[in-house]
Amino acid sequence: GGRAGGAAVASGEMLLGVGLLALALLAAYRLYLRWGTRNGPGGAARQGEAAALPRMKRRDFSLEQLREFDGARNPRILLAVNGKVFDVTKGSKFYGPEGPYGIFAGRDASRGLATFCLDKDALRDEYDDLSDLNAVQMESVREWEMQFKEKYDYVGRLLKPGEEPSEYTDEEDTKDHTKQE
Repeated sequence: GGRAGGAAVASGEMLLGVGLLALALLAAYRLYLRWGTRNGPGGAARQGEAAALPRMKRRDFSLEQLREFDGARNPRILLAVNGKVFDVTKGSKFYGPEGPYGIFAGRDASRGLATFCLDKDALRDEYDDLSDLNAVQMESVREWEMQFKEKYDYVGRLLKPGEEPSEYTDEEDTKDHTKQE
């Protein structure tokens, strides 16, 4: 009886392995269908259109104004992290309407980045002061902010309700965005 039991266990393990392999292949195929075919003619046209956009003049944004820059209504894509707005248009394959992080386009991405959540639940329709995030999550938001400062153009601040926008001079507008705030 020992051999039959051992063979059954080995057979079960093999079936489990084959099942997991099939599941992994299915997942890879679905990802390919979803993301691999996005860089077709439309994707290339969007990339070219984005590259042709002039550098954005510095200004501040309300949440409502920020939503216009979601890559669908406007070819420029902006998002906010920790109260700062960045032009992520050159990363449109990630932040554009079809990209894996497209949910953040035209929005305050802070909560989603802090909690590693890519669901609508991570987005707020009102200004989010992030006061309920813990210390680890707030540190994560600051790290994301630093990464965005290094890679993308800082274009202004995300305004709190009732806050007035700053007046930026042409001189401030041409400064290196990493020296801001």
